[in-house]
Parts: sequence; structure tokens; C-alpha cells
Amino acid sequence: MKPFRVVGVIGKRREPDLDLLRDLCAALKALGCEVLVERNPALQGRLEGPLADRQTLAKRCDLVIVVGGDGTLLDAGRALAPALVPLLGVNQGRLGFMVDVAPETMHEQLAAIVGGQCEPEDRLLLSSVVRRGDRVEGETHLAVNDVVVRNHATIRMIEFETWLEDEFISNHRADGVIVSSPTGSTAYALSGGGPLLHPGAQAIALVPICPHTLSDRPIVVGSDRCIRIVIGEDVERVRATATFDGQTSATLAAGDVVEVRRAPFPLRLIHPAGYSYFRILRDKLRWGSGPAAPRGRA
Repeated sequence: MKPFRVVGVIGKRREPDLDLLRDLCAALKALGCEVLVERNPALQGRLEGPLADRQTLAKRCDLVIVVGGDGTLLDAGRALAPALVPLLGVNQGRLGFMVDVAPETMHEQLAAIVGGQCEPEDRLLLSSVVRRGDRVEGETHLAVNDVVVRNHATIRMIEFETWLEDEFISNHRADGVIVSSPTGSTAYALSGGGPLLHPGAQAIALVPICPHTLSDRPIVVGSDRCIRIVIGEDVERVRATATFDGQTSATLAAGDVVEVRRAPFPLRLIHPAGYSYFRILRDKLRWGSGPAAPRGRA
């Protein structure tokens, strides 16, 4: 890859790590990069250098570095993916499936990455709309991880139908359903019993949430066709919602149709050289490791 010359920096909206951000900006400037930091009330007057909104970052930056957890990267990814700006994650969170640069190794990895020695990866992105009758209700919603249709603040199940374009799949009674990208298969969908999907797979998983019928199991479909979730008539009693990456939401009414399809552009990520998805799974999910030895034993 070509070297990155203009680099954007995005920190957490709340409780950003100022020392880590200052260290990152100084390291980038020492490597000859022009640095633009996202305008953030939590950083105002506390960080030197030019501040910019996300529209400016999308137009000007060759690379954007996100300092935070996976949630911070999800939020930035939805905003910057349409411009195909590659994102690199520095982990200030806890789990960190997507933010795969550790602060303690940041300096040694930055020089190689800024110089173009890195591994780019395009991830499938979800695009969703809510149809109410003959019109689209609200905006188009992007999701890196998942679109979730569920009941809201109640223990009642909802009824809904699933379709693959015009092909009927099934009727469901459940707490809801998760429509997951390969990236999201290690998130909420995994907790719901869904399969792990390799990030290079052009596939989408439909994972029922606590279904009434135990044979109602997750299913994987190709990403080239639209998934349609039709809300049943009983929804008036349970307040259904659709959430997108768990960060934005839309209220649903009886008869609404949630349409989910592959977005026309991917989420572009940058990984350090030597990145391995399966190593991430082994580290984060503790594959192949035994239980910790009890205290007092070797």
C-alpha cells in the first residue's frame, strides 16, 4: 500500500485517554504525517493541533485511527465507510475484536503501518431501511455488526415473518431476531447461539432470540439478496424496535417491514502486518487454552 500522509484521530466521546491520544498524535507527527483530530467536546482545549468534523476527516484523510473500544470503532465505521476511508483501531476498551493494536505496541507498529506495511481488509457492511406501507420511514441505517429487531423493555415475545426477498422463510414467535454480518458474528449473535462467520464470507446470519419453538434455529444466507422482516399485528402490545449496532434505533409498528441488505460499499479496515483472524479468536474466546491453575499450584 501507499504510505499514509494525512491521518485522522478519533477518540472516545466520553472519557477519552488524553495521554494516549497525545502520545499517538506526537508519534504520527514525528513520522511526518499531518494529523487531524476529530472535534470532540471532551477534547476541546485539552489537545493541541487542528480539530475537524467527520465530514472533513472523510474528505482529507488517507487513514483514520480510532482510539477506544469496538463500540467507538463501530460508530466511526458507520460514518466513514461511505467514503472508503480505512480505519485502524487502537484498543482502549476491554475485549477488542476490531481494535487490534495494543497501546504498548503502538509505537513499533505505527511506523510500519504509516509506511504502508500493513494488511487492508474489506468487511461486509449492512444497510437497512424500515418500510411502512408504501414509503420508507426515516433514513437508511448502516450497521457494521448487526440489525436487531426485538421487543422493547418488556418480557413479551413478538411475532414476525422472515423473507429472503420474495421467498418466504418462516413465521416466528421470539424475543426478536439478530441479522448479523460476519463481523457481528462474534458479538450479540454469538451470545444468541449463532455461528461464527469468517469476515471474508459474503454471508449474513439470521439468529432468533429466545424463540418459542426450539427448532427455530439460526440460518446463514447469501448477502446478495435482501432480507425482509415483517412485524406481526401483536406488536402494538409490546413496542418493537429495530436497533443498528446497538447504538441507533427505530420504533416499529404492526405491519412494518425491516429490509436488510449488503451495503454498496464495504467497511475498510487496516491491520498490522501478520494479522490473523483466527489468532484473535483464540486470544479473545480462549480457544485451545485450559483452565487457569488454582492458586498455590504450578
